[in-house]
Amino acid sequence: MLGVFRRLGLGALAAAALSSLGSAAPANVAIRSLEERASSADRLVFCHFMIGIVGDRGSSADYDDDMQRAKAAGIDAFALNIGVDGYTDQQLGYAYDSADRNGMKVFISFDFNWWSPGNAVGVGQKIAQYANRPAQLYVDNRPFASSFAGDGLDVNALRSAAGSNVYFVPNFHPGQSSPSNIDGALNWMAWDNDGNNKAPKPGQTVTVADGDNAYKNWLGGKPYLAPVSPWFFTHFGPEVSYSKNWVFPGGPLIYNRWQQVLQQGFPMVEIVTWNDYGESHYVGPLKSKHFDDGNSKWVNDMPHDGFLDLSKPFIAAYKNRDTDISKYVQNEQLVYWYRRNLKALDCDATDTTSNRPANNGSGNYFMGRPDGWQTMDDTVYVAALLKTAGSVTVTSGGTTQTFQANAGANLFQIPASIGQQKFALTRNGQTVFSGTSLMDITNVCSCGIYNFNPYVGTIPAGFDDPLQADGLFSLTIGLHVTTCQAKPSLGTNPPVTSGPVSSLPASSTTRASSPPPVSSTRVSSPPVSSPPVSRTSSAPPPPASSTPPSGQVCVAGTVADGESGNYIGLCQFSCNYGYCPPGPCKCTAFGAPISPPASNGRNGCPLAGEGDGYLGLCSFSCNHNYCPPTACQYC
Repeated sequence: MLGVFRRLGLGALAAAALSSLGSAAPANVAIRSLEERASSADRLVFCHFMIGIVGDRGSSADYDDDMQRAKAAGIDAFALNIGVDGYTDQQLGYAYDSADRNGMKVFISFDFNWWSPGNAVGVGQKIAQYANRPAQLYVDNRPFASSFAGDGLDVNALRSAAGSNVYFVPNFHPGQSSPSNIDGALNWMAWDNDGNNKAPKPGQTVTVADGDNAYKNWLGGKPYLAPVSPWFFTHFGPEVSYSKNWVFPGGPLIYNRWQQVLQQGFPMVEIVTWNDYGESHYVGPLKSKHFDDGNSKWVNDMPHDGFLDLSKPFIAAYKNRDTDISKYVQNEQLVYWYRRNLKALDCDATDTTSNRPANNGSGNYFMGRPDGWQTMDDTVYVAALLKTAGSVTVTSGGTTQTFQANAGANLFQIPASIGQQKFALTRNGQTVFSGTSLMDITNVCSCGIYNFNPYVGTIPAGFDDPLQADGLFSLTIGLHVTTCQAKPSLGTNPPVTSGPVSSLPASSTTRASSPPPVSSTRVSSPPVSSPPVSRTSSAPPPPASSTPPSGQVCVAGTVADGESGNYIGLCQFSCNYGYCPPGPCKCTAFGAPISPPASNGRNGCPLAGEGDGYLGLCSFSCNHNYCPPTACQYC
């Protein structure tokens, strides 16, 4: 053998050793089963899934990809957030069927933006309706349910109406409810804040760890359902009736939070969220079928799939009560994220919110840059998930740094600069993999707006993940530029390159892989007592559920059977231009897209007393100069 090695030469020998290290399979680590963990509410992993934006799904098969991806990442169950939409039961049925077929569990999370705390009987009856479905999550041999908000709900009446001892873990708040009748509680506030549902202010900072402590002290030993979230940014302007515009600080949040989860060992965690694109905290795919409530303006071309990849080894370690993910890394990967613009970029002239008043009854609407923008940093973050140590080189624009990474999880960061973003992993002078992001950092206001949503990528590159037609439907509504089109622009991911990284010169800097300290400081007014983050789960309604032929959209429609004749003009107008929401309307013909009349820049709202079915129709029609006074008004 010695002679063989000599003939190979030292360079070939090093390469052979490198190849052996890179292809070594991770130890076959058994993960504790859901049955074992659910029997005692120990180390359960959920993810919040918004039913309110998927009313256009036509069968249980439309949920299969979501279920399969979530299961592969280690998520035990989807928390199915429901309002009171007409399509809720149909979609719940689809979700439960798909979960059963794909080996997932699900449970209902009641959204009390739409449900009433006074309707405990209705909540209990809805739980009973699905409690015996095969995919229903059971904890301690009891059907599990949760909520968003809901303080004041009569839990005893809920259980009586459900006909069972429901394992109820709602999003109740310390100081607003008693924990005596609940089994545990979900804390929704997954972001550092000011104690009043906005980004921290000078002298007003309530950390996520502060919220953890407040909940645990309030629960007195009952299971605490801790939140994990990657981001928060929302930017709805006067083009919709639910205007809101703010950020919470993101940055390294998801990496640091998973480290906290491993150190703290919470009994349950919930990822916030799978598909709430409007608030930019999605970890599921862009191509997951959903209707566009206006979020595509900042979501198009901005995948977050890497956040789910990053979470996978942490989830496995968490389930096994480990505090180190090293033996759970199955595939080596660099996960990177950053914003497409630096925060100083001025988009006031064209932004959808700048100097444009809107309904601010919620107190969540701010004009111009989102409230809290000052807390954001101009940084490129890179998480290295490695089986063995290596060197990670990052280039942002004209700045390059190289970091020494250990096996397991590492987090690195460099200042964000305009230009291309490049990443590479090397060992012993040999490139393991490298690549260039599809998203440059630019000084151009994309679609004219302030976009504080991060772009997330991976090396090796992940799957192609563009928004589909339904997820792009409202992109141009309310824009003040004409250069933005409702279609993806990134294209497919390029192949991963190999070989020397001559374009990435190395410079040494300090690594940052240690988990942050977990604060134990109590606060007198924790964020959990502030109003919950506003949601938009039911507005506007989704487009027609019937599937048009490829390349075609609805071009004619009328009022749906059994609906008020007052809808007829709105349905005829909107369906003619491709917007034909099921519930109030039905499509009667498909064809090539027809451009609607030019936008007048104004938003429409239903007349007082009209139902939610008018929300999307009035918004769309009035924006295009048809605003029937019997149903709608400008707002």
